[in-house]
Amino acid sequence: MSETADILIVGGGIIGVATALELQTRNPATRIVVLEKEAVPAAHQTGHNSGVIHAGVYYAPGSMKARFCREGVQTTEAFCKEHDVAFDRVGKLIVATDESELAGLQRLGERARENQIAIEAVDQVGVRQLEPHVNAIAALLSPTTGITNYRRITEVMADLFVSRGGVIHYGQRVLSCEEGPSHVRVVTQDAAYEASLAVTCAGLHSDRVIRAFGHEPGYRVIPFRGEYYRLANQPENLVQHLIYPVPNPSRPFLGVHLTRKLDGGFTVGPNAVLAFKREGYRRTDISPRDMVQTLGYRGFWAMLGRNAGAAASELWSSTLKRAYLSRVQRYCSRITLADLQPYPSGVRAQAIAPDGTIIDDFLFIRSERCLHVGNAPSPAGTSCIPIARHIADELAALS
Repeated sequence: MSETADILIVGGGIIGVATALELQTRNPATRIVVLEKEAVPAAHQTGHNSGVIHAGVYYAPGSMKARFCREGVQTTEAFCKEHDVAFDRVGKLIVATDESELAGLQRLGERARENQIAIEAVDQVGVRQLEPHVNAIAALLSPTTGITNYRRITEVMADLFVSRGGVIHYGQRVLSCEEGPSHVRVVTQDAAYEASLAVTCAGLHSDRVIRAFGHEPGYRVIPFRGEYYRLANQPENLVQHLIYPVPNPSRPFLGVHLTRKLDGGFTVGPNAVLAFKREGYRRTDISPRDMVQTLGYRGFWAMLGRNAGAAASELWSSTLKRAYLSRVQRYCSRITLADLQPYPSGVRAQAIAPDGTIIDDFLFIRSERCLHVGNAPSPAGTSCIPIARHIADELAALS
């Protein structure tokens, strides 16, 4: 079986589906086909995150993350309002629990203001007034941070795309790719697909798909599992905001935070531990192929050498539940070991350069007939519509 299209999109997560919808909106006559290897959209990174609409506090001024996230808050909320997707602008407190964190808190405030993000300094009395159950000597309030369900947003986008004539083929695992002078060709276990242009949004497999098209991505995906717990035995008014620690500058992740959920209750997490499978949501999930590619990559060992202390701490908190709890109790001491109940984990596709550098910003790789989304970590969910617009602009230059 073979099928032709004007544009082929590999990957049915939130970036792939948002891009399909954006391209269709710009030119409804364009035949766009999305290939997704799972039976549903948003099966991996999109459907396994904390659901935060990030305001853009953390990102380097001038970066794509800073720009797209700032735009993304508005476009995400607007999409949710238009299509009746639940969201809540609950706000976020970034809390300093001792004096050693005050300098980091101040730097975050300065960065937020450089990024033109609304931010408010809160003293200890103010923290107690806003959140009586939170321990902090100072905080930053990000009033535009919110929560939503990115899986649901993707499902709605997919339904809109299909209802307007777009095509999504599920269960299509890519076996081979080819980029020729006049077309691209993608072969799955069921069919061959040809198109004038292609966009790849393969997430946890982005480097493999780019390499399959004959290009060197310049990085390798190293999967990190983020483990969460749902809180039990706590009142519904435990906190009103999202509660984040001041991130440790020696660690590439934001730390274990306390998140309100749209369906009620709270989660804490995630940590960040090496996964032994690119889609390894459980500790027992192991892929020999994925392990060999991680452990045989010099960039992984270089990155680990630079972050050995942080890696050991993350592993310790993953192995020992009480150690995990201690990270949460720094800012909310009333949470106990019995409160930490099982909750699904996520896996983050961390792009690592050969010299061990963690690729922090969004990364797009353009060839003659393809636009590859190389690195799209958080806040890609918040930023999905601005990212889709950027991809559509880049693709227009290939036409």
